[in-house]
Amino acid sequence: MNIGFFTDTYFPQLSGVATSIQTLKDALEKQGHNVFIFTTTDPHIKKSTVEPNVFRFSSVPFISFTDRRIAFRGFFEATKVAKEVKLDVVHTQTEFALGMIGKYVAHQLKIPAIHTYHTMYEDYLHYVLNGHLLRPYHVKQFVKTYLKNMDGVIAPSERVEELLKRYGVKIPIRVIPTGVDIAAMNGDGERDVRQELGISADTPVILTLSRIAAEKKIDRILDAMPEIIDRFPKVKLVIAGDGPDVKPLKEQVERLTLEDYVVFTGAVPHEDVGNYYRMADLFVSASDTETQGLTYIEALAAGKRCVVFDTDYTRHVFDSDILGKTFSSQKEMVAEILQCLAQGQTNIPADLLTAKLEQLSSAHFASEVCKFYQSAIDNYQEKQEEELND
Repeated sequence: MNIGFFTDTYFPQLSGVATSIQTLKDALEKQGHNVFIFTTTDPHIKKSTVEPNVFRFSSVPFISFTDRRIAFRGFFEATKVAKEVKLDVVHTQTEFALGMIGKYVAHQLKIPAIHTYHTMYEDYLHYVLNGHLLRPYHVKQFVKTYLKNMDGVIAPSERVEELLKRYGVKIPIRVIPTGVDIAAMNGDGERDVRQELGISADTPVILTLSRIAAEKKIDRILDAMPEIIDRFPKVKLVIAGDGPDVKPLKEQVERLTLEDYVVFTGAVPHEDVGNYYRMADLFVSASDTETQGLTYIEALAAGKRCVVFDTDYTRHVFDSDILGKTFSSQKEMVAEILQCLAQGQTNIPADLLTAKLEQLSSAHFASEVCKFYQSAIDNYQEKQEEELND
């Protein structure tokens, strides 16, 4: 099958969406399919750089998300490329420029187009004029309009499926949680990240790894640190990643006099994140806006327990206390972290971890997406035949 991914967000940009796209691309290719990426130019990629099966279109920084890009041309060029590579299906990953281009290409080639709804935009309205311009109603209308006449949409969790139904989306919806390349999380075992960060082997380490932005609620973890330090005076919090909120978080560290207990690593290349998970005692995320929680699965794939915000998705992943804990309040988060640290680096039983990771693997992810592709192709062909017979 020849598959076209259309996305405004792709490596070298670091985000859950970019990681999800790359993971699916690699897994589909391992299963014998051809994947072509239609995406934006990036200032970190030289024009002379050769990227097999990646086609980049002229772009500019995207409004308040200045570390993200949006294409401003490419409809006809993308259509020409798509015809040459003989796409069987279009899979859009963002609702903006490349998403619209993907829909146009599918229409021109007379092939089905499906979409993955990655982002709960209602949780991000504060980025646009501090939330004074757009309202949830606008998001509903935008999403409903974008998905109209498409052939299916993938929801990474039941929470997303419920939202799309609330918006009145009528096209087929399939819940397919994003998978993780488990082998990649356990690759380079030679690096000693603790030593690189100046952390001793016997120091309890809490890791949070993500884009450093307001919606990740890292400030709540910092607020919990004084109480955690009272119980574990040697503890360290490692904040791995980069983003717009690094400065305010560093200022919060100073206000709370946590300079000796918090380490900011800066951006971590995706191929290196496994080393960071492995060096930690515990992975913690206070974010309540996640649609797919890739970092949770990555941490599990590296054999680490997690403490994460309680959602339908995290309850499904952490259905055993041995794998990790979920919380719904600041008090619960602190209690769960303290309990896990008191237990030390607990090894998750191999059979339990293996069974869980099989559910969450990139191979399973790709297989489920392929089934949806084929369903969309079959339904599209049936509609065409019906139209011809009419």
